Amino acid sequence: MPTLAGHEEPLSERVSRFVTGGESYEVEFKGEGRAPLNDGDLVEAVVCLANGSGGTLLIGVEDDGTVTGARPRHESGRTDPLRVQALVANNTQPPLAVTVAVIQVSGQEVLVVEVPDSPRVVGTTRGTHVRRALAGDGTPVCLPYHAHEMLAHEVDRGAMDWAGLRVAGAEWPDLDPLEFERLRQMAGNAGDGADRVLGTLSDREIASALGFTRLGAEVTTGGLLLFGKPEAIRRFLPTHEAAFQVLRGLDVEVNDFLPYPLLRVSEEMLSRFRARNSEEEVSFGLLRVAVSAYSETAFREALANALVHRDYTRRGAVHMQWGEDQLEISSPGGFPAGIRVDNLLVAPPHPRSPLLADAFKRAGLVERTGRGVNRMFAEQLRVGRLAPDYGRTSADHVVAILPGGPANMSMTKWVLEQEN
Repeated sequence: MPTLAGHEEPLSERVSRFVTGGESYEVEFKGEGRAPLNDGDLVEAVVCLANGSGGTLLIGVEDDGTVTGARPRHESGRTDPLRVQALVANNTQPPLAVTVAVIQVSGQEVLVVEVPDSPRVVGTTRGTHVRRALAGDGTPVCLPYHAHEMLAHEVDRGAMDWAGLRVAGAEWPDLDPLEFERLRQMAGNAGDGADRVLGTLSDREIASALGFTRLGAEVTTGGLLLFGKPEAIRRFLPTHEAAFQVLRGLDVEVNDFLPYPLLRVSEEMLSRFRARNSEEEVSFGLLRVAVSAYSETAFREALANALVHRDYTRRGAVHMQWGEDQLEISSPGGFPAGIRVDNLLVAPPHPRSPLLADAFKRAGLVERTGRGVNRMFAEQLRVGRLAPDYGRTSADHVVAILPGGPANMSMTKWVLEQEN
């Protein structure tokens, strides 16, 4: 019984399951009971799935799941799968490689088109761009694909680095020399993990070394994010903002918005954190240790992740909310492609912007090994608190919660004993 590449389940069984289950985000039905599906509509349906997360197009199945059969598309009353594959490749840009088969379902021939999840935005050669989405009632639809959505798609899948894009109209005077000096100080004081060479370079050499200038002079989004003057950031990068909030029940005691470049935001957030982070001295025999309300290391990693990995193509602020028994750090955009709550600790590092991630590592702000999330979990245990909670993360926001409350001193003691 035939199978398609990458699937162990027999194709006929998969298709029968799809027909029974109905259309979904990754499954599209196209019936030909009333009118044949022309080649242009077939290619457009493939493009729609490719600009979602890939999936399966079933031609010869009506919207309600009734199998009416696919018409023969070629001479001699048959359909040549290889020619359908060529049709799609020749009519998409960039060319999309699909896998096609013809199978029998309920006594009817069904044309099965397996569509890959494309890292690049795909369109028809006639310039049509559509994407997969779910309507308000949960039914799958194909919608026009707008320019800002295409950019977010390619950034999420690593096809382009948003921080490397040229900012039209931005010039070198829009960058602040004090921010370059801030980076030099950070790199010089951060310990072995930082790139101390950065502390010896000129402003332009630093920007070039980090990949934040193009053709020697053009300013990129990453350059503005790290070194831009606040007025230039507001003008050219209106999606960037960060907020520090202190909550007492339903009341907001502090609500500071920080429209600064990322290095300054990191320092401002850290100073506010330190001002509120209390410590309790605990004795374990002859050993006396200070146990803080929250781990500074875990906070720094969570904050850096939010600033580096947020989706800068979306409006919205990175929020740091200090509650009565937890810290919550949220950022616009879901996890980068391939990262989920259930594989967070084991998935290979996949930054939304490798350039920004590298800059933070070289400044000594995050782990150079890319295992910062693991360190967050370990540090929470070290101060006797529950592990970080990402359960409220969605496709629109990443939410990291660092639980506070009374410390589990037995856990702290055990961790310290292992370290000593």
